[in-house]
Formats: sequence, structure tokens, C-alpha cells
Amino acid sequence: MPEPAPAPAPAPASSPEPGAAPGPRFGWDNMFVHPDDDARTDGGFQGERATLAGYLRDQRLTLELKCTGLNAEAMARRSVEPSNLSLLGLVRHLAGVEQKWFRGVMAGQALRRHYRTDDDPIGEFTGAVADPAVVEDAWATWRAETAFAEQLVAEAPDLDVTGDNGGEPMALREVLVHMIEEYARHNGHADFLRERIDGRVGQ
Repeated sequence: MPEPAPAPAPAPASSPEPGAAPGPRFGWDNMFVHPDDDARTDGGFQGERATLAGYLRDQRLTLELKCTGLNAEAMARRSVEPSNLSLLGLVRHLAGVEQKWFRGVMAGQALRRHYRTDDDPIGEFTGAVADPAVVEDAWATWRAETAFAEQLVAEAPDLDVTGDNGGEPMALREVLVHMIEEYARHNGHADFLRERIDGRVGQ
């Protein structure tokens, strides 16, 4: 029988084009914070309230992590046309989401949604401009709303307590699950936004 033909040699790895931006880097040097210093947990909660509140807290901390070290210009940088998404817009949007579900639905407070007007119903995104004062206001508003939410959850008699969601009762339990979903989705957006800004990915 004839000898089998030798397998072709593997092609040499291609070198990046001169001047090309570096690709995503994975490793300890590219993490936002060393795992030993990461304030987020890895599960292990005891009880339903602690579990839901704990996972929501971790999602909030992830949003903060994705914005670490950025100036106003980077925070306000949009993704790609026609999207108006930016990290600053997400912070402003999630401040309004916290406000709606915890102050509005669960606490029954009459309110006007943060950053929205009748003329600009998506003002949290369109008004996310590269101004340090706008960034400072967004974080202050978001932190005030998360502090209110955490206190409400901690003081609720149980997770069956209900609020009024447009005339329909809604349990605190469902609000917490919804908020975890809301943050998880938008933190996925934040992953891509941050990678576009400086190539940082993961964690």
C-alpha cells in the first residue's frame, strides 16, 4: 500500500496589522479588582430574602465595577448608531427603574420618573452627556434610590407584601426577581460598552 500523504504543516499565526487596536485581554492584569478585594459574593445566601437581595446587590455592584476609572467622556460614549446606549445612560436609567419599582410600586409614592419629561420620554439616555456634573448627579441619584430600596426590603415584614402596579397587586418577591433580571440584562450591555471604550472585558 502507498504511504499516506503527510498532513500539511499548520499555517503560521498571523501578526496584527500595524497600528491595530489590541484585542481583548484575559488575565489577572486585566481585572477590575483582584478577586480577594471583590465586594460581590458567590452565592451561599441563607433564606429567600437574603438570596434575592444578595443577588440584586451583586448585580448593582457589577454595574459600578463596569464604570470604574472612566471619565465623563467615556461614561457618555455611545455604542454604535442608531443606539443611544452609554454607560452613563444605563446608570441614569437604572436609577429610574429603582425609583419606579421601590418608591412607586412598593411604597406607593407619587413620583415623576428621573430624567424623563413629556417632551423627552427617554431622557435618561438622550441627556447622558459628557459633563462631570451630569455623571456626579447620576451616581448620586442611583445611590439614593438603591439605599431606599435596600431599606424597604430589609424592613418589609415578608416578601408577600404587595404594592400597586398600575392597579394590579405585585408582591415584593416578584419585584426583586424583576430587578435582578433588569440589571443582568443591562450589565450585559455594560460589558460591550466597556469593551468598546478600552478593551476591558470579563469579571
